[in-house]
Amino acid sequence: MIASGSMLPAIAVVDVREGGALQHAREGRLRARALRDDCLAWFPPPARALVPVLDWLTRHWLKRSRSPYAAEIEAIAAELGFPGVWFLNGSYQLCCTALAREEGGLPWLARTLDWPFPGLGRHVEVARMHGPAGEFFNVSWPGYAGALTAMAPGRFAAAINQAPLYRRTRRAWLRPLDIATAAVTTWFSVRDIPPDQLLRHVFETCRSFKEARERLETVPVARPVIYTLAGCAPGEHCVIERTEDRHQTRFEEACAANDWLHSNEPWEARAGGEFALTCTFDEASENSRIRRAALAGWGGRFACDSFAWVAPPVLNFFTRVAVEMCPAEGLLRVVGYERQPSAELPCPVTQTREIAAVVA
Repeated sequence: MIASGSMLPAIAVVDVREGGALQHAREGRLRARALRDDCLAWFPPPARALVPVLDWLTRHWLKRSRSPYAAEIEAIAAELGFPGVWFLNGSYQLCCTALAREEGGLPWLARTLDWPFPGLGRHVEVARMHGPAGEFFNVSWPGYAGALTAMAPGRFAAAINQAPLYRRTRRAWLRPLDIATAAVTTWFSVRDIPPDQLLRHVFETCRSFKEARERLETVPVARPVIYTLAGCAPGEHCVIERTEDRHQTRFEEACAANDWLHSNEPWEARAGGEFALTCTFDEASENSRIRRAALAGWGGRFACDSFAWVAPPVLNFFTRVAVEMCPAEGLLRVVGYERQPSAELPCPVTQTREIAAVVA
């Protein structure tokens, strides 16, 4: 049974400005193990037995890639001492919905993170981190080195959505083959930085919205990705649609799900919900479109209707985390979600954590 109100657990804020992701893993060793066990429960037993193999493959690829964090991930894996750490750091989210818009003249960014793995909402934390450009707050988990959702007070906020899948086939039952083909192609021939690790590097090194946007647009990445970015001044909000070496940036309609704004075959949208692996090409595109349209059309205000936008279809079978960020005010709000076996949709399993950071 899910607790209610103040009985829900609080999301931890972990200060790792000294020591970074390795220190986060060191301090959260037991929490990282619990998260790993919860996530693996989603896999059938034969697949769980393959985790060491997946670790080896991911480790081999990351150490050959342009990732600046491979040595750090190796230290994290050694510190935690259980399989699954490399695999966690070689993946990023399946489906999400994100919106950047202005409210009261200030840019805001709101997003849900949708993954099939249970435990991500229950174990979510906020890591307070630091780089040459200043400090930032990374919505993360112990043992994870990248950044999927983060906010740098007085600089910018950003989030990652997974981009559509390049389909070599068209039938739904062949989708796993296309997913596997994309992974194999990346493993053999791509050496660029993973999109989530690029985002962390941007938070560590970029001092402005403009600098962050240019870096996210131009640095080659290992897989297609959609970045949503919000700064501190009017007009500083955009969506950056990326393939490995090209980009398209839009300042209008700054809302994203898991398809290009203008669907383009053979790219197929990533679908949220329980039919993610069985839906047709057109159903996947429609699923992404309605989630994006619902969030873009939300008429509330973040200042007084916090998380009221987390409702179907934005809220779906796999929603794990919801976040609201206003970098101009140094404001970050996070809440974790999980789905109970008898429930149709996830519900909050944490209190809302609000951080009001000092803006320099």
